[in-house]
Amino acid sequence: MSVIVYTENWDGKFKKLSFELVSYAAAIAKELDTTVTALSIGNVADDELAQLGTYGAAKVLSVSDDRFNSLDNKALSKAIAHAAQAEAAKAVVFSHNNLGKAIAPRVSVKLNAGLISGVTTLPVSVAPFAFKKKAFTGKAFAQVQVNTDVVVLTFSQNSYELVEGGSTPAIESFNPQVEDADFATTVQETNKVTGKVLLTDAEVVISGGRGMKSGDNWGGLEEMADLLGAGLACSRPVSDEGWRSHDEHVGQTGKIIAPNLYFALGISGAIQHLGGVSSSKVIVAVNKDAEAPIFEAADYGIVGDVFKVIPQFVEAIKEMKA
Repeated sequence: MSVIVYTENWDGKFKKLSFELVSYAAAIAKELDTTVTALSIGNVADDELAQLGTYGAAKVLSVSDDRFNSLDNKALSKAIAHAAQAEAAKAVVFSHNNLGKAIAPRVSVKLNAGLISGVTTLPVSVAPFAFKKKAFTGKAFAQVQVNTDVVVLTFSQNSYELVEGGSTPAIESFNPQVEDADFATTVQETNKVTGKVLLTDAEVVISGGRGMKSGDNWGGLEEMADLLGAGLACSRPVSDEGWRSHDEHVGQTGKIIAPNLYFALGISGAIQHLGGVSSSKVIVAVNKDAEAPIFEAADYGIVGDVFKVIPQFVEAIKEMKA
């Protein structure tokens, strides 16, 4: 019996997200009185795989098969389900990102397991599995219970602290039962964004809304982002107007993010926007409308003109860094 955690890698390297997943899975494994097995699919060096042990993985199953480079959901879910069955997993943990949300339902069907998405805390109970989670874009809480022997979870990023103190894991090669017919996706071309902080990885995010009035007014936000090493984001009206790229759109219909610090500048705070950023640990809002909904979600709020406040932010950050 074990807890399986699927650890994504980026060009053969793990990021904080993967280590956070392993830490979370290790805490669940402790409650089940078992161990964590991390599954890595891709060409990852042994010294990189060994880092997963630092955060609680007792074993790492490594799949090196270039066919998986296509990220075909059918093939990935089949491989992960095979690993879960081989390890007699009681729980399978994914990240609550685009890939995890695509694969987890497939794996739950293959394992005849209950699925709970977007968990942020440890289980209330493990017999049966029950979790308290946010509902209605964070406006309420629900307690969700599954009565299956196995549970599949998607875990929201930045919801659990990294816990170090593990040891060197046993690294084993694993050959899942997949066939060429399982790989229906063909990658024709790959274009990667460079020189930008990915929003899903950013610890700090600077976001602008319609209150910025024009895409030409983003200079102050870009300067803040450069000074803080932050990601740049925007609300949906901004991307719809073409002021900023749709890649920067955060919200319920855009990217779901959970940074440590989120600046909402000139954003009114529609429920669709808050649904994508409400998991941020600290929200700082600036809006000239004192009744703007964003202030209900903000930890710190400034009622004022963003074009006067942003330069003050920039100067304060420069003084702090000096």
